[in-house]
Amino acid sequence: MKTCRAFATAGLTALAVSLAVPAHGAAFADVLDTPAQTSPLASRSLLQAVAKAGGRLVAVGQRGHIVVSSDGGKNWKQAPVPVSSDLTAVFFADSERGWAVGHDGIVLHSANGGESWQVQLDGRKANDLLLAAMEAKARAAPDSVDAKALLAEARRYKEQGADKPFLDVWFADAMNGYVVGAYSFIFRTANGGKTWEPWFDRVDNPKFFNLYAVRPAGDDIYIAGEGGLVLKLDPAAQRFKALAVPYNGSFFGIAAAGKAVVAFGLRGNVFRSDDAGATWAKADAGLAAAIVGATRLADGALLLADAGGRLASTNDGGRSFRKVVLGQSLPVTGLAEIDNARLVLVGPRGVTVADPAAP
Repeated sequence: MKTCRAFATAGLTALAVSLAVPAHGAAFADVLDTPAQTSPLASRSLLQAVAKAGGRLVAVGQRGHIVVSSDGGKNWKQAPVPVSSDLTAVFFADSERGWAVGHDGIVLHSANGGESWQVQLDGRKANDLLLAAMEAKARAAPDSVDAKALLAEARRYKEQGADKPFLDVWFADAMNGYVVGAYSFIFRTANGGKTWEPWFDRVDNPKFFNLYAVRPAGDDIYIAGEGGLVLKLDPAAQRFKALAVPYNGSFFGIAAAGKAVVAFGLRGNVFRSDDAGATWAKADAGLAAAIVGATRLADGALLLADAGGRLASTNDGGRSFRKVVLGQSLPVTGLAEIDNARLVLVGPRGVTVADPAAP
């Protein structure tokens, strides 16, 4: 399981927009048309997420930076990236095929373990696809209030330009996957990203809350979002339906914990369900700040991290947690296990390899 991306952390606002201010008289350069600049400090700068790709580690972050390590995090090499949009999440379906997403509606694909990347979708194309789909829906149901509301939003997104960020990506296999993001931005592919279909009208999200994470638990697929929103895919209806969760704060991630599903977010809040999302109970992970990342360990435990770098793990489905201690205190935005419980953590300081231990 790759790192769950939580895009709202202490010191890193939920939807911070990176503004590049050109020098006086300089021509505007769209980040979607500008390759990421090579920097010797790429692995020491702000990184938002990290994932395993077979024996490699791949981390993504600001200005289109993607760094790759093939020696367990000792050394990092920057990969060429055709855009300089801030990247927020990364996921690999296998050792070679992976996807990274971020601001400006960008979806990147790698077929070689993160060594190189190509654009599969950007905010311009995403807006065009969304508007065309909602126009078709409105034509098919001209009296539908919902269809009119969705079309109005799609038109507004088009007018605003390619500014909507994707905040998470997950693939069931090398062909089938989802990207989710701000203001209910959601797309699905069934052919490895060659084409993308907007699912804007297939989520129970009438307030267009931000969608922060998409992940499986058991046989189900869930989305966690703003305002206590948790959605579960209904395979028959091909729709993500809202679940009743007794919490109104934002959930930044969702993960499997044994046979349970765990949602986590603001102020260290964790809720768990043993019945596929039908009922939820509050859990105490002992984490004080926003929980911004999660990873499954080799022994089956689920490890959570808050923005301050505090860690807690559970191996009983989220019923209880134990504190996990790092050798140093550092802010965290994402994490993954390397091997033998060694962790790679990313955040404002770039990548750090740590050997945590129970107190």
